[in-house]
Amino acid sequence: MLASSVQRSKPTPYPSKARSALIRRTVVVALVLVALTLITISFRSPTAGALHDLQGAGSTALRPFQIAATRVAQPFRDAYDYLDGLTSAKSENARLKKQNQQLRSQILLNAAKAQQYDALAKLDHYERGPTFPNDYRAVNARVITFQTGPFSHTIAIDAGSSSGLRVNTPVVSGDGLVGRVSNVFHDTAIVTLLTDQDSFVAARDLRNGVRGGIKEGPGGTLELADVPKKFAVKRGDEIVTDGTRNARYPDIYPYGIPIGRVSSVGVTDTATFLQVQVQPFANLGSLDAVAALVSTKHRR
Repeated sequence: MLASSVQRSKPTPYPSKARSALIRRTVVVALVLVALTLITISFRSPTAGALHDLQGAGSTALRPFQIAATRVAQPFRDAYDYLDGLTSAKSENARLKKQNQQLRSQILLNAAKAQQYDALAKLDHYERGPTFPNDYRAVNARVITFQTGPFSHTIAIDAGSSSGLRVNTPVVSGDGLVGRVSNVFHDTAIVTLLTDQDSFVAARDLRNGVRGGIKEGPGGTLELADVPKKFAVKRGDEIVTDGTRNARYPDIYPYGIPIGRVSSVGVTDTATFLQVQVQPFANLGSLDAVAALVSTKHRR
């Protein structure tokens, strides 16, 4: 047993990870030293000119490859620039379209507000004018819906019983009579227009005092009915509400509200009455704001 040889174990080598890290560190240190050496030579060594010449020669040698690379990459660069510009143009176009739509909507809104402002200004002028009836106050309201058809001509307004409106309250625009309240709610009301087939207003010719009744006429006009042929009604005569002098049975319309102007007068041998067409002062097909005339007298 003593004569037998003892086999020694082999020395343990460095782990592979530690060896790789040592190699990387050695390479980094060597590169740093080379870089420092080249910088020092470039600025302080008499051979700096030769080094610069070497760099110039390298640049000259590589110039054809740079030109070739630029020519090869240029189409791709142009395609990228085109696609980028096209995307930007589409985005800008969408932004401008949206902005244009917003401006168009704002213009329409401003136009609508301007029309309402003009209508309210006319109402204010009428309320302050000499033809505004006594013992009444004006409740300004905005027109919210129209309903026109062969048998019904009405509008809805945003004022109701909470503002003092009731059935048969007269309604005017800044130009003239519009109609009367035919149905009323707390904050809204339905107004029957003069052009409705069931509408009738006692009226008179302001020039000569001839009386008649305003009712629906052909083609969106009004008709001054029940005027005997013996009276002279002329084209251009102004027609106003007649009201009534009977305090016990007052008319729903006070005296003197402008209705319209005579547009034509016809007569036939067989007819008993004149055919008097009246063009209303108020544009009954395009109302933005109106005023309800609420009586200030005490009602039992």
